[in-house]
Amino acid sequence: MYFALKHIHIACAGLSLGLFMLRGAWMFSGSPLLEARFARVVPHVIDTILLASAIGLMLIIRQYPFVQGWLTAKVVGLLVYIVLGTIALKRGRTLLQRGMAFFAALAVFAWIVLTARHHAPWLLVS
Repeated sequence: MYFALKHIHIACAGLSLGLFMLRGAWMFSGSPLLEARFARVVPHVIDTILLASAIGLMLIIRQYPFVQGWLTAKVVGLLVYIVLGTIALKRGRTLLQRGMAFFAALAVFAWIVLTARHHAPWLLVS
């Protein structure tokens, strides 16, 4: 069960990132596809599966936020990523604000992946 959930989680993380980048490209180009039903629904479905698999993994490995520092860092990073993503794709007033939020969200996503990979929130691995 662990390996299946881990692969689902990793696949959904990749799909989530890919769709975020695609929607970012549509945002920068002013494409009406950003408002398409697909662009509004599918990312939420994938992110729901991503979150459900994360909760399943957490229960299987018995490591919990606010107990394990790296997992707490991932949850905080996720919240920052969500805020930056909404600024980038919806709430930013100018293209500059949206662009800065978009690239900051990508940086936070990379940090979340590194934190998960190394189980170290500040990447202080030996």
